[in-house]
Formats: sequence, C-alpha cells, structure tokens
Amino acid sequence: MSDRRALLRTLPAIDKLLATTLLKELAKDQPHLLIVEAAQQTVDYLRCQLLNEKAALPVLDPETVAAQVCARVAELATPSLRKVINVTGTLLHTNLGRAPLCCDALQAITSVARGYSNLEYDLNAGQRGKRFTHVEELICKLTGGEAATVVNNNAGAVMLCLAALAGGRSALVSRGELIEIGGSFRIPDIMAASGVKLVEVGTTNKTHLKDYAETINAETALILKVHTSNYRILGFTEAVSGEALAELAHQHDIPVLEDLGSGLLIDLTAYGLPKEPTVREALKTGIDLVTFSGDKLLGGPQAGIIVGTRKVIDKVRKHPMARALRIDKLTLAALEATLRLYLDPQKALNEIPTLRMLSISNQELQKRCEKLLPKLQDALGDTAELNLCEASATVGGGALPLAELPGGVICLVSKKISLNEMTNRLRRCDPPVVGRIQDNQFIIDPRTLNNEDEQSLLQALREVLI
Repeated sequence: MSDRRALLRTLPAIDKLLATTLLKELAKDQPHLLIVEAAQQTVDYLRCQLLNEKAALPVLDPETVAAQVCARVAELATPSLRKVINVTGTLLHTNLGRAPLCCDALQAITSVARGYSNLEYDLNAGQRGKRFTHVEELICKLTGGEAATVVNNNAGAVMLCLAALAGGRSALVSRGELIEIGGSFRIPDIMAASGVKLVEVGTTNKTHLKDYAETINAETALILKVHTSNYRILGFTEAVSGEALAELAHQHDIPVLEDLGSGLLIDLTAYGLPKEPTVREALKTGIDLVTFSGDKLLGGPQAGIIVGTRKVIDKVRKHPMARALRIDKLTLAALEATLRLYLDPQKALNEIPTLRMLSISNQELQKRCEKLLPKLQDALGDTAELNLCEASATVGGGALPLAELPGGVICLVSKKISLNEMTNRLRRCDPPVVGRIQDNQFIIDPRTLNNEDEQSLLQALREVLI
C-alpha cells in the first residue's frame, strides 16, 4: 500500500492535463467547464484505483490520462434524453415515451419552434386569444362534443375537472373503478389532491344503479366513471352504463365525468383488436365530460384532452388550476397536426405510427422478418443463432390490456455472451437498443422497429456481438 500511496504524487495535475495536446484540441469543440469536470472526475477515479489494493495499477502519464478525460467528456456531453430503438414489441411503452409522432406533427413542431406563433393571439380580431382554440373545433368534429379544452396530460385533466366541478364537495365512484396506473397514480389520491371527497359505491366486481341512487345527497357534486383501460375484472361482474349514469345524475342536476384514459377515435375491431369505447361513443351516452390522453391510442403528444358540454367545459376553463396545467405551444402544434389526420380515417391509419403498428397485418410482419433476417445473418455471421418465430406484441401504456398482437419476430441467441450482458451492452450503444428477453432469447419485433432505424440496429448488434 505504501508504494501505491507514493504513486498518488504522480497523478497529473488538472492544469497539466488541460495543457496536453488532446485536451487543447478538445477545447475547440467542447466547453471548458465540461473538460475540467471530466478531468477532475478522471483523476478522482485514478486516485481510488491507487488506494484499492485489489485494483490494477493505472497508467498515469498525462497523455494517457488525457485520453481517458476525452472519453469522459464524450459521456458528459451525451444528452440525457435521447433517441432509443424500440424492438420490444410494446407499442406505447411508457418508459420509452409512448406514442411516436407522425411526420406532420414533427413538421408542425419545427415550424412553430423556429420563431414566434399565434399561440394566444387571434389573427382575425387582432387581439389576445386562447390557446385551446387551435384544437377545440377539431376535437369537437372528431368526437361530437360541444366544447373542448386541453391541458398537459390526462392526470392533470382529471384533476382539473374534479377541482372545478366538485372541489370542496364529494364525488361518487364505483369500487371497481378505483384504479391505479403507472407511477402509483391512484384515483383516490388524485381526488384528495383536487379537494374532492371520495364516496365509494357498489363492490369491486358489481355496482348497480341503485348503489349510486341511494348514495347521492346534498354534498354530491359529481359522478366519476373511470374506464378500466389498464386491467379487466372478469367473471361475475356488473357495471352501470354511461346512459343510466347520465340519466340519474341529470335528475339530480349533477354532471358525470368519465376518465376514458386511452382516447380512441377510430374503432379498431376490424383489425382483430378487442372492442374499446371511442370518445364519440362515450359522449353519445349523455355523459357531460370525457377526458383522455393524447399519447396513447390517439397516437399524438402527451396531453390531457377534455371534451363535453359547453356549460361544463366553461367551468373547467375558468378554474385557476387550468393555467398551472396548460399545454405548451410545441405540444399543441403536434396535437393539432395529429388531429387533422383523423379527418380522413384511412389517412390517419396510414400516417399515425401508433395506428399503423396496431393495424399492420401478419403477412406484412412476416415480410419484414424475412427481409430483415438475411441482413442480420450477414452482419453477425456465426456469432449468433437467428430464427424466425411467432410472438405476441402488446399495446402498453395502460391501453387494451387484454389485447394480444400476434405476428412474426426474430429470435436471437448470442454464441459469445449472455443475454443479460447483451441487453446491457445494447443499452449503451448510440443510439441505445431496447428489446425483450423471452424463452431465453432476445426478441426483435419488427412491429415497433422504424425502417430508418434498421441500419442503426444492425450496427449496434455488430458492435456488441462481434
């Protein structure tokens, strides 16, 4: 240990490292503060190595250490939020950003972001306007609602509606609808945060109309209906329809709010998917207000969309929380562009990535696999075993929980490294690759693989396996 401690005096000083040729050249492209930080971290790491008797002795000459500093600068300069290649087969992968945006949405973001916009300016009147007006008419056309507004996400939409319509009073919710979604978001918690008292009705598996009718009192301000979009209760069950709830609520002059969650605008049963209520169908029941997400089955950016009767929407808009939860201009641009595609349903199916992935045929998936397989074989040679297989993709994002999307996939097993080591290395590639392990194989699902990412995937696999 004494010899190692003696070597501590030979660690290059920071100013000496900065004077090396490598770091002088690096300073032309990278910020000085970033290089200094990387140099300090590198020297600290080398110091720890010297003090660890079990670690190999590091090389301490300034040029060698400077090369390590360069590598550390590259790591520090890499953006934290970046593109990822998704071959998991989970379409709306919450951890990977849910719905990828369509080309029209990306163009709209770029156009609005480059300079100024009429975000809250009425060009016809020449005076201040409201940002929600850019999408309100579109939302109403597509859903049949009288009025609409938007906020930054669906949790915010539910919270805002509860606070505006039932703050300080109570709301009825079926016990079978007290959901929890990702990130421990729970209906009871969001109601409490909105200043609304939760009153449970019915049981977990069965709730009848009389359960609501017998519970309504002077303190009841709202009935909340929550669509169980991320799970199903099967078997001996019963729930109250939107029509019946709306009729009961209106007899007592209180509104019904339905958190629809996924936000489906087009019926997808023709593509083998289970029936999911569309927003239009929910509003046709007489329910006053429906909230849903922009980045789930709608296939747009993260947003909370609120649509319903004008009387109720006006109350929601006027609540102070509406400003705290308001949508930003780039999200609004992307949402408008996405919604416009829905005016032609076939165009939406072709151009919105989420809908395209949901509606792709098994034959097309098989063709993609057959086209990709020889490219993988050429790139990886005999370093991996590759086979065409069948597997089921999932929708993800708390949408269509029982839906299975069968189709062709490519199964890969490395002959050199373990599956865990392979997935760890793939996540460190540029861009990172995220897949799934199933039956002791690495699954490459072409359903979620963008065509333009194919070469990057091949390059990443080469780097990891060869």
